[in-house]
Amino acid sequence: MVIKLEDFRSGEYLKGFQYQYFLPAHINDSWIWDTPRINQLVEKAGIKLGELNSYARLVPNIDLFIQLHVTKEAVVSSRIEGTETKFDEALLPEEEINPERRNDWREVNNYIRAMNEAIESFNALPLSARILKQAHQTLLTDVRGEHKLPGEFRTSQNWIGGNSLADAVFIPPAHDYVPDLMADLEKFLHNDQIHLPSLVRIAIAHYQFETIHPFLDGNGRIGRLLITLYLVSEGILDQPLLYLSTYFEKNKGLYYDNLMRVRTHSDMLQWLKYFLVGVDQAATEAVNTLTAIIKLKAEIESLIHNSFGRRAASATLLLQKLFKQPILSVDQAATVCGVNYRPANELVALMCKHQILREITGQSRNRLFAFEPYLRVFDRKN
Repeated sequence: MVIKLEDFRSGEYLKGFQYQYFLPAHINDSWIWDTPRINQLVEKAGIKLGELNSYARLVPNIDLFIQLHVTKEAVVSSRIEGTETKFDEALLPEEEINPERRNDWREVNNYIRAMNEAIESFNALPLSARILKQAHQTLLTDVRGEHKLPGEFRTSQNWIGGNSLADAVFIPPAHDYVPDLMADLEKFLHNDQIHLPSLVRIAIAHYQFETIHPFLDGNGRIGRLLITLYLVSEGILDQPLLYLSTYFEKNKGLYYDNLMRVRTHSDMLQWLKYFLVGVDQAATEAVNTLTAIIKLKAEIESLIHNSFGRRAASATLLLQKLFKQPILSVDQAATVCGVNYRPANELVALMCKHQILREITGQSRNRLFAFEPYLRVFDRKN
């Protein structure tokens, strides 16, 4: 069977108990279209993605920078769902977070762990429902959703928007359909008999996942995680450097409206346009971020070489660590540099003097220092 994009029928509403739920059509078929704009957007987004991948390969020590990309995605994707953790807060140890904000902090850090664990699992497994379930379990560990079947597909009806099924904005399919719909989605992701651009495939897959809403909680975050995981698992990206959450968050209403329009008007065409423009913009922003990081690294290395004298070697060592862990204590600096507390403290003070580090606790003991110029690169408003 072949699905023509312009004639696509997204599904049907079926009667539940005093409500109607939406049952999406299966997607594991060939897709064709007559709209040239889709081909143009696929090509444009693909070129940008290729530029990002090529650029990342040229960046020395790219692994130094990956973690902050993941952290930013975790913060923004969680913020879409209502958490209030700021970017720099996500990098602090839990004991430094105000008790009333620790649940949000855990949600963000669970997302980071879920991403890292899923990518590591690709060494042994393809992207699958099993990996998404494991990511979901990690996401809901010791947070608000910990009683909502972590790591398992739902066994009851859920809804989106509103306070109950009676006033819900959207009601996903009944739970009995979830295993079959998720199996269809998984087959679609890996069906090599379908000749479909990868960006179109993951755009459709993301819509379908959000429409199935297979978990009781955390669907939005897992659905957005799915995009990056697919691009990495397929080798389209060597590193997890592309995230669409910032693009989605810029106008959350538009994101939700475009998803909803597929369900109400079968308008997959508009969703694909919106998604592909997002890939283009997100890839461009990622390249800009990497460019800014390389420039910053060169400037600080030059500053250290010219101004730090006998401390230059230790400062260079510490700088390498800061690109991976941009908030640390004097004790941690001492360990990195292999020196005692006093010379480490003097080095940290010198880096503060040159505005490489800034003390962020305001305390005389247990002080923490942030690599502020680096954090600003990631936390700028896009």
